[in-house]
Amino acid sequence: MSLNQLIENCKTNDTKAQGELYKLFSSKLFAVCLKYSRNYAEAEDNLQDAFLTIFKKIEQFKNKGSFEGWLKRITINTVMQRYRNEKVFDIINEDAIEDVEVDIDDDQLSIDYLLQIIQELPDRYRLVFNLYVLDDYSHKEIAEMLKIKIGTSKSNLARARQILKQTIETHKSATSLQSL
Repeated sequence: MSLNQLIENCKTNDTKAQGELYKLFSSKLFAVCLKYSRNYAEAEDNLQDAFLTIFKKIEQFKNKGSFEGWLKRITINTVMQRYRNEKVFDIINEDAIEDVEVDIDDDQLSIDYLLQIIQELPDRYRLVFNLYVLDDYSHKEIAEMLKIKIGTSKSNLARARQILKQTIETHKSATSLQSL
């Protein structure tokens, strides 16, 4: 069955088609959930919530643009809803924001390590960092999505970068000492 036919069948609440759609996209969407969730169990819950929303809103997909992109956006928005009402964001004076560059062009750093340290960031920093750096959302879009100010988004991104830079520098120092 083609993807378009699968989508059309899902629009009629065909549970077999919904199961096929789940099988087809669950691993990719679970990776998105893991990126934004605090832990594995929360990511599983978020994935289930995302698919419930997807099946409820699938009528809204008009075959314009990427279906996978539409699924990803629904999934990210579903996960973000968990954080909207929580007071997890620091409000910092925008003038005090220092732009920090994180040097990750290094053979000593594996992708797994980078993903691990990003996952260990506090929620407010991890969410903004992932949305801005990994998923290419603007600060305006992040602010709207999380119901925060643009300056809060910028400051949380700057703080995330500072934490990552410190963690990477500590890791590099420890690795250099071990090689002596």
